[in-house]
Amino acid sequence: MNLLELQRKLIAVARANPPADTVPYAFEKRILARLTGRPTLDLRGFWERGLARAAMFSVAAMLLMSAWSVFVPANNSETLSQDVEKTLFAAVDNAGADFAGDSR
Repeated sequence: MNLLELQRKLIAVARANPPADTVPYAFEKRILARLTGRPTLDLRGFWERGLARAAMFSVAAMLLMSAWSVFVPANNSETLSQDVEKTLFAAVDNAGADFAGDSR
């Protein structure tokens, strides 16, 4: 269907039927303002802003941790890998000690 012809027909029908007295003042202008003024949801922009903020936070956290590891002196001779290994195997060592003494 031709959109221009449809628009002319709708406008002709609207002009032939004046609005009732119960319609609030400037009702059509408020409706058109809401229809044209509503921004569309930009999902790509939403993700871009969120990921950019996350990247900035990650860089800041990396810089702080790097500065901390350089400027804080190490008090013990153990390395980070030894600390991680002890932490990960602590639960296994404790569970093994609990079951070793069990004489049931």
